[in-house]
Amino acid sequence: MPITFIDVPIPESGTLQKVAPDIFWLRMPLPFDLDHINLYLLEDGDEGYALIDTGIGTSRVEELWEALLAELKKPITKVIVTHMHPDHIGMAGYLVEKFRVPLYMSHSEYFVARALSAGSRGASDWQDDEYLVRCGMSQEYVAKAKQNRKESKGVGQVIRPIPLQYERLEEGDTIPIGSDEWQVMIGRGHSPEHVCLYSEQRAVLISGDHVLPGISPNIGVYSTEPNANALEQYLTTLPQFLNLPKNTLVLPSHKQPFHGLHIRVNELIEHHHLHLDNLRAFCQQAKTINDCLPILFKRKLNPHNMFFAVAEAISHLNYLYFSGEFSREINKEGQFIFKSK
Repeated sequence: MPITFIDVPIPESGTLQKVAPDIFWLRMPLPFDLDHINLYLLEDGDEGYALIDTGIGTSRVEELWEALLAELKKPITKVIVTHMHPDHIGMAGYLVEKFRVPLYMSHSEYFVARALSAGSRGASDWQDDEYLVRCGMSQEYVAKAKQNRKESKGVGQVIRPIPLQYERLEEGDTIPIGSDEWQVMIGRGHSPEHVCLYSEQRAVLISGDHVLPGISPNIGVYSTEPNANALEQYLTTLPQFLNLPKNTLVLPSHKQPFHGLHIRVNELIEHHHLHLDNLRAFCQQAKTINDCLPILFKRKLNPHNMFFAVAEAISHLNYLYFSGEFSREINKEGQFIFKSK
């Protein structure tokens, strides 16, 4: 039985669509293959609207926000950011500053966002180069990536200055919005301490990127923490959502709101275990991370997608290595070599 999308029109960028009493769906554009992010405005009593996520920090998104805010009859009362990725936190500083309201985030997400938006501050990037070599990428790829880092201003260019104060959200906390209490549920793997919000009164889950319909959240291991076990974190924090009612309405950050939470959680778990099984079969002989990419991704990867694909491949191989199923060595070229034991 597949999941079912709710029967409401998909909103145009910068416009609102009601999806439940006092809950409005808002889309903002993204300059990627995945060309949108879903944001949500929740009626916060008579005071205004609580906002869940903010959009990427570009001039186009600012224009859309300005037009929408001119139409709203009430202000933003609080800004809640599920996690630190630029499409979620990018406009948070702009909106917090405009309305002088609190920013709510988990501890890890707030400070990782602060660090990433600040950039390297002159630190050497040899570890970024080493990461790509360990992944089995060509010398040309490594050199091109190094040049791109020199020319790029980093993610800070699409994140408006992050407020210097925040309100911490932790597992099990509740946050009042209007007459409802929203429970904080923490997911890991896609990001360090991803906030999801669940209303028992409404049977509504705001899932952020942790549970998405139709696509799997990127579960990646990056150069900042190359020995992370992100997939283990994801598979550990995903099953908790099976404890929520089957009829829960899920409001995700991408694609459309849907019913079928249990179905989707089980699909995501099965998706990653299928990848793991394919790697177990493929790595009977020693393989580099780059060797494994065609096993995990059947489509042609453009440079933007390659960045995330490599990180996703490492997360699966690290999972098998740390579980004791795979060995991992470094060959004479400096590449990680994985092999099923």
